[in-house]
Amino acid sequence: MTTLPRPTTTLTADDARRIALRAQGLLGAPDRRAGVRGVLRHLGAVQLDTISVLARSHELVPYARLGAVGRKAVEAAYWTDAHAFEYWSHAACVLPIEEWPHFAFRRRAYRDRPHWHHELPDGAYDQVIKQLRAEGPLTATELGGAKKTNDWWDWSGTKVAVERALMYGEVVCVERRGWKRVYDLAERAVPATLLHDELDDSECLRRLVRLAGESLGVGTRADIADYHRLKAEQVDAVIADSGLVPVEVEGWGKPAWADPAALATPPRGRHRTTLLSPFDSLIWERARTERLFGFTHRLEAYVPRPKRVHGYFAMPVLAGGRLVGRVDPAREGRTLVAKQVTLDGPKAVPAVAQALVEAAAWVSCTDVRVERVDASELREPLHRELAGLLG
Repeated sequence: MTTLPRPTTTLTADDARRIALRAQGLLGAPDRRAGVRGVLRHLGAVQLDTISVLARSHELVPYARLGAVGRKAVEAAYWTDAHAFEYWSHAACVLPIEEWPHFAFRRRAYRDRPHWHHELPDGAYDQVIKQLRAEGPLTATELGGAKKTNDWWDWSGTKVAVERALMYGEVVCVERRGWKRVYDLAERAVPATLLHDELDDSECLRRLVRLAGESLGVGTRADIADYHRLKAEQVDAVIADSGLVPVEVEGWGKPAWADPAALATPPRGRHRTTLLSPFDSLIWERARTERLFGFTHRLEAYVPRPKRVHGYFAMPVLAGGRLVGRVDPAREGRTLVAKQVTLDGPKAVPAVAQALVEAAAWVSCTDVRVERVDASELREPLHRELAGLLG
């Protein structure tokens, strides 16, 4: 059994919350000069998801930190000049290109994997590599077809092959085009200085544990493991040498570790008021969100409609360093529709109204319509606040 070092620093729950907010780029002035690429490097991973209601999640994440950054600029920042690649981290994520070497442990694990959900037809893998080498970046459709039928998971042999090559690291997703992955050979897409830097598993894991600690500010072992979906034993094996320091957080009841730089200065500055994607790294882990904010959140997009409580894509509202409500958004022409709004009391009304109006402007909507407010007595105050902001 591993003996954990005794913490020398004790943090209050509020200390931990503010440290986490600053680490996530949501407390203090944003670094606008570094832009979207700076956000990506600061967070270490930006999750991708197919759902697009207000915008896609990988657009919502930099918006939450920088404000109304152009949506085309977001895509360009990720994909031009080999600044990023897509791979399996917390889930399918955009990752800074310089972290390519540190996912070597996962590429090796995939190569050694004994079981796959899809059979790989003979010759399909070599054919995909040959075609990419000859023709350059291609989607699965351009390679010969992504699916055998209309069923989501009924992949063609070509799709099985190119996804296997992606997991192995011989192929890289270099952008999303109409939400389709665009594949290219790693030897072309990854800078040569990074491509062949195959670190051993311990070096990879130390780096990812350190990155997770820096991106979280402070976290439990489970928090740190979840960030890049590591196993608990992988974290345990390297955390003592990761550079993170043990701390005690009042009320957490579990060992925690912090980024030393996060402890060096008190977290101060302006709080962002914004809608958050459910896949935002501030809140993507439910137990941590409850521990930090006393806020229970569940993505209900895959819950049958009659069983939904807060809506299809309910987005938490961040204001003053707290989660003060939820908005389930939609768009109808130039109108942002708040299909369902949940407010944490009257004090949340101005913040939720501000978040709605700013988000509407970002997606080129000129009006906001509220359909339902869970607390009926707050419906009129919210309407008045929105009317004042919209003029």
